[in-house]
Amino acid sequence: MTADLEAQLRAASLRVTRPRLAVLAALRDHPHVDTDTVIALVRSDLPTVSHQAVYDVLRALTEAGLVRRIQPGRSTARYEARVGDNHHHVVCRSCGVIADVDCAVGHVPCLTASDDHGFVVDEAEVVYWGTCPDCAADRISQ
Repeated sequence: MTADLEAQLRAASLRVTRPRLAVLAALRDHPHVDTDTVIALVRSDLPTVSHQAVYDVLRALTEAGLVRRIQPGRSTARYEARVGDNHHHVVCRSCGVIADVDCAVGHVPCLTASDDHGFVVDEAEVVYWGTCPDCAADRISQ
């Protein structure tokens, strides 16, 4: 797996470093995590990595298109390694868990704005809000 992550970094013209590999691995294994969680995950492999180093890596990976930053509603920013497929998210209003939702198949209505104001639209961000199965079960049992 490390060779794949190294290839991703090189393809994006980024230097291969241990912090970059650790952040990519953390996001591959733990999608939709916040910065503090990324730091904790990276520190399990690299205990001396600084907060600033992780912030810098997240910014570089996001700018290179290897990582996607999402911030549904007014929640804390989250990061994921699933990029380039215009997928969306469903968020639980109770616990905040986030899951991926694939975009519509065939004609993609979410990319057809009712008024694009002259923009050339190439991506749409849709967030579905609701209650996850665990929280719904907790409500029923109360």
